[in-house]
Formats: sequence, structure tokens, C-alpha cells
Amino acid sequence: MTEHLRADAQGNRDQILSAALAVFRERGTEVPMKEIADRAAVGVGTLYRRFPDRDALVTAVADAHLRRLADMVATAGREEATAWLGLGRFLRECAEMRLGALSSAIEPAAHRAIQHDPRLTGVRDSIVGHITELTERAHRDGELRADAGPGDIAVLMTLQIYVRDAESYADAVRRVLTVVLDGLRPPGYSAR
Repeated sequence: MTEHLRADAQGNRDQILSAALAVFRERGTEVPMKEIADRAAVGVGTLYRRFPDRDALVTAVADAHLRRLADMVATAGREEATAWLGLGRFLRECAEMRLGALSSAIEPAAHRAIQHDPRLTGVRDSIVGHITELTERAHRDGELRADAGPGDIAVLMTLQIYVRDAESYADAVRRVLTVVLDGLRPPGYSAR
């Protein structure tokens, strides 16, 4: 019975984090906590038992989200045949998950607080480390322009994608990422 409760409690926590991420992406972090609880299909009391205040919830959402990004970039680097393909896959996945929309929805104060929260240092460092490693390998392989560094990749992670009339979001991502990735190639690059 206790194991079931733990799994159920973890399920509630995951639902709350997922709902909060979606609501934050849509409306910022100052939405009523009840709206997040409703979206997660849990009671407000359940939300407050897991996260005693808004700051605790924002930090937990940031931690879960950053861990997902760290896993995405590590997996792309491990599974793709080249660092270039890993970078391309990671940027595509960031665009597909609308990371830019989340970044723009979080007001500057909350974004700064997340960037400087010491509890998130390890996971942020992991993301930066993986991006740096992929960038350095792509440079060595001659597939990434010399003046493009990890900071540029970090900025491109939050690229906002405009969707034209009669175009799906997936098509827009493909269109924009093709242009972006072509721009990251070294001058005069031609595939071997």
C-alpha cells in the first residue's frame, strides 16, 4: 500500500510540474496556483503539499525542465554519428518543444532568479558542458563555423518560430532550422 502511495504521490508531482510548465509557457509564472492545480487535475491542497509556495514550484519546474534539456543534449551527442548532427538534432528538439515561447513567457526577474539559483547550478553546468563538447567536436570536424560557439547555440535553443498561414508548426521548424543550420556551417563548406 505504501509503495502505491509513493507512486501516486510521484504521479501527482509529475502532473503538477507538467501542468505548471505548460501554464508558465502560455501565461508566465504569475498565474493563480489554482489554475495550475486545475490543469494538473489535482486539488490546490495537493499542489501546496508538494510545493509550499510559488518560488518552490518555479524552482522545481526549472529543475525538471533543465534536466530534460541536459538529457536531450547528452542523448543527441551520444546517438548521432557526428557532433554536427547532434547539435542539429538538439536545436530541432528545442524548437519542437517551443523552448523560445517558454523563455519569453517567463518574466525577466523569474528568468534571472532561475539562472542564479545555486540549486540549479549542477544541471545548468551539465547542459553547458554537453553543448561545449559538441561545439568543440564540430569545430574540429570542420562542420561548424569558427566564430560560432556554445553561447550562440544557447541563444538558438530559444529561437522563436513563426508559422506562416497554411503551414504546420513542424514544417515551420524544418524551414527555419534548415536556414539556421546552413548559417552555422563554415564559409565555403560543402558536404564531403
